[in-house]
Amino acid sequence: MVIGQHEGILGEKKQIAFPKKFREILGDTLIITKGFDGHLIIVSKNHWETLLEGTEGKPFTNNESRQTQRFLLGNATEITLDGKGRFVLPDYLREYAGISKEVIFAGIKRFVEVWDKKRWVDAQQKLSENIISITEKLGRDE
Repeated sequence: MVIGQHEGILGEKKQIAFPKKFREILGDTLIITKGFDGHLIIVSKNHWETLLEGTEGKPFTNNESRQTQRFLLGNATEITLDGKGRFVLPDYLREYAGISKEVIFAGIKRFVEVWDKKRWVDAQQKLSENIISITEKLGRDE
């Protein structure tokens, strides 16, 4: 299980080091793609099916399933970490997530979110202000 957060820096060659703690769990060959909230998602290559949760078993004719798979898988790319745990962050993903220099890697059980640090701080502030109502709503959805 991946939990917690780590800071990172995007280097001049658009390389970034994946945290060792997460590397030990997810491995050196990963899939990175767009996330739903202006961040990126990293999953292990062996568990890429995690990206399809909620769309499995739906027919190809289901538009929402197709659109979600297109968003996640159509924007995904395989990355292999070098000996120092670094990878090159593709331009289209860097631009989507607004990453310029400082990043936050956040472990979310089976995957890792990658955020521009400023976006992360802003999102955490909003989350802190709304977590009680979010949690209450989650309890009503059962």
